[in-house]
Amino acid sequence: MPLVNVIRGDRIDPAPINVRNPFIRIPLWLALTLWTIKALARLAVVLVRFWYVTAPAALFGWLYLRFGWAGPVGVVVLVAVVAAGWGFGHRPSFLRFGWWPVLSRFRRWLYRRNWHAAMVTARLAVSFDQHTVLPVLRRVRCASGVDVVTVRMVTGQIPDDFAKVAERLAHTFGVRQVKATPGARPDVVLLHLFRGDPLAKLLRPLPVPAVPEFTALPVGRREDGDGYDLRLFGTQVLVVGATGSGKGSVIWSVVRSLAAGVTSGLVQLWGLDPKGGMELGMGAPMFARFARKDYAAMAELIEEAATVAKDRAGKLYGRTRQHTPTPDEPLIVVVIDELANLTAYLTDRQLKDRIKAALSILLSQGRAVGVHVLAAIQDPRKEVLPFRDLFPTRIGLRLAEAAQVDLVLGEGMRDRGALCDRIPQSLPGVGFVVIDGDPTPMRVRFSYLTDDEIRDMAHTYGRLRVIDGEVLDGAA
Repeated sequence: MPLVNVIRGDRIDPAPINVRNPFIRIPLWLALTLWTIKALARLAVVLVRFWYVTAPAALFGWLYLRFGWAGPVGVVVLVAVVAAGWGFGHRPSFLRFGWWPVLSRFRRWLYRRNWHAAMVTARLAVSFDQHTVLPVLRRVRCASGVDVVTVRMVTGQIPDDFAKVAERLAHTFGVRQVKATPGARPDVVLLHLFRGDPLAKLLRPLPVPAVPEFTALPVGRREDGDGYDLRLFGTQVLVVGATGSGKGSVIWSVVRSLAAGVTSGLVQLWGLDPKGGMELGMGAPMFARFARKDYAAMAELIEEAATVAKDRAGKLYGRTRQHTPTPDEPLIVVVIDELANLTAYLTDRQLKDRIKAALSILLSQGRAVGVHVLAAIQDPRKEVLPFRDLFPTRIGLRLAEAAQVDLVLGEGMRDRGALCDRIPQSLPGVGFVVIDGDPTPMRVRFSYLTDDEIRDMAHTYGRLRVIDGEVLDGAA
């Protein structure tokens, strides 16, 4: 038995070798009968396999024979009217059950035309037992701006094999980007082919939720056009990006999604802005604690947050594994702009050591007790941020070098599609989000708030505050 039979995939047989077969005489009537049966069998297979083409063709043919041109034209007009009414009347169901299935069939045909060449040139075809074996294109599912292609891999392949050649596949199929993710079965990989770019347009501020949902804070839009909700419960968030990459968009998007909780007392924001308040100063009324120029006050603020985390852990011991925010014990979010000023660039060694020690406790123990950190930084090097691995949620905006992508988001993330170094300067606020345990980076654009919108939000939702250790307006 040929060994190729045990290899998954489409087998491409080599060119046949002409071998003269023994000549057998059979009656003409028997030859004609066999040829007719064979032709009818092939026709039946074609009719059944391509029913979505043959059935409408048969229908239009019958209508033409029965009613002339009025029959087919009438059906086309009727279908167009019904489709238009359906599309305008209930667009979501029309797209899901009408337009996307039809487009999926068409695009599957387009991908199959180039499939053999794409697999060979991307080196995903396997040569085995004198045969070429290709991954099998199983299904195409279309959505807004993205085609999801289900592929059955050849035996011995893994999803990372497709991720490493994603850029080649994107050029071959003429799409903006290709991302490879594991499928529901171990022998299946999903190729996400992104055609357009829903993130090219600036995203205006999103509505403020009446009650913050800490497991799904609306902060932006995903590359498939759907909204992106950030999970805050059980995590710490690190934002890394070059100058002008939109770190402020991430910070203020998160703050805005928590704004109603600030007013109700369910959330407390503690802010640290070592650059003198240039980034966070406009929204200072949103913060219960705020430090902008006194590094000693910043150290005390982080130490106080670490103390709160340890105290809460003692109270919750044996009762629950996740703190539930209340006005008496609110969710605390420590917002730090340019963390490197506190961990690397600070000249006072004693203060620097205090900050590092308190941050280590806060990052490792604060997630379950409702004390979270949202930190932004430009320089992702290990010596600048030694506890980078304590941030389960990492957001990579535009980065200067390709090597920084894996440094920020984790090993192999650039091969899986997180092209942070390719984000243009014209797209601030666009980045890739990676969560521990999920091997697939998600491309997101965060909403942009102008200075006036930040001031208006602070005026509407802000409360009394403490700045650099000084109590203002009688705040406690």
